[in-house]
Amino acid sequence: MSESSSAPLRIERDGDVAVVVLDNPPLNLFDAATFDAMETVAGELVALTDPSRADRARAVLVEARGKVVSGGVDVTYFRDVAEGPDPARVGGELWARLLRVANTIEDLPVPTVFAAHGLTLTAAFELALSCDILLAAEKASFGLVEIVVGLTPSMGGPQRLAERAGVARAKELVFTGERYPAAVLERWNVVNRVLPDEGFAEAAREYARRVAAGPTLAHAATKRLANVAVREGARAADALVPEVSGPLFATEDLRGAVASFLTEGPGKATYAGR
Repeated sequence: MSESSSAPLRIERDGDVAVVVLDNPPLNLFDAATFDAMETVAGELVALTDPSRADRARAVLVEARGKVVSGGVDVTYFRDVAEGPDPARVGGELWARLLRVANTIEDLPVPTVFAAHGLTLTAAFELALSCDILLAAEKASFGLVEIVVGLTPSMGGPQRLAERAGVARAKELVFTGERYPAAVLERWNVVNRVLPDEGFAEAAREYARRVAAGPTLAHAATKRLANVAVREGARAADALVPEVSGPLFATEDLRGAVASFLTEGPGKATYAGR
């Protein structure tokens, strides 16, 4: 795993949780090294969450070190692209790379949680929108501020904001380039939960541990059905149910949970992710 303390993005383990750590002080800016590390980490997460692994990670938590989650992208990176010999091609290749990362995170077969303890701008916010659950501390704020350099967010931000908050809110957030408090984005259904600043990091870890302890294969089915429903419609998700939910009857987790329910009552089952 990416456990080098010098890596701007690395993976640590907390039991069944794979913790992705953004650590590129002082502002956790996304630069060339961070983009490269994102690709590496995404590939490692695919391997770590593979159902065939005995030690698979059953949830992913993304967190950041320092006072802010991220101040955004290092603008010198955009300058170098714009002043290069073929900026349109290179820019397009950059967005294709980053969208592959976002798609990979989104498609992981386990719950993914992003913990935002402070300011979260541009690429970091878009990465958060690729996760299933976005937790925010009371003091956290968010922005897609690409208009200041003449860009639109292109790592999936506008379209995923539209899924969560609606098209009009997504356009407003991007058009204005404003920073929005966590409480506002919770009302807009972008942030799932706002938690107290005090003890936020541990609360986010505990949330990730809790979802990791659940029925992992059932969670994977939930993700597929929900994502298909929002993008292709409820009937398309209905058509997928036999394929993704039928096999759950053959899992150790379901058999064990049913037996526990019948002998001990509801809520006493433990799950192994099998």
